[in-house]
Amino acid sequence: MNEQATNGIVDCKSIDQVRKNIDQIDRDIVTLLAKRGAYVEQAAHFKKTTDDVKAPQRVEQVIAKVVSLSMELGANPAVTEQVYRAMISAFINQELMAHAEIQKPASR
Repeated sequence: MNEQATNGIVDCKSIDQVRKNIDQIDRDIVTLLAKRGAYVEQAAHFKKTTDDVKAPQRVEQVIAKVVSLSMELGANPAVTEQVYRAMISAFINQELMAHAEIQKPASR
């Protein structure tokens, strides 16, 4: 039986066990990415311009928030920032495409 640290991390006894835990985390992350993506699609409906979609000030707010959260939770702030910047960039591209579709005049 594996002991769990107070942060919920299993004390693995093999590389296979490490990989199994990482695989579960990856599944959880992808599930959350799908949920986040659905909200990004909804956000496109509320924004009038592509500048509203890009929202650099909002991006910096999110980055500051997650870097602070990563320090609080014992994660690497540099990794957190890098991952979030890449993720936000990809979601902005997704939202720009959704926004462009919404802005198209209806075909008659």
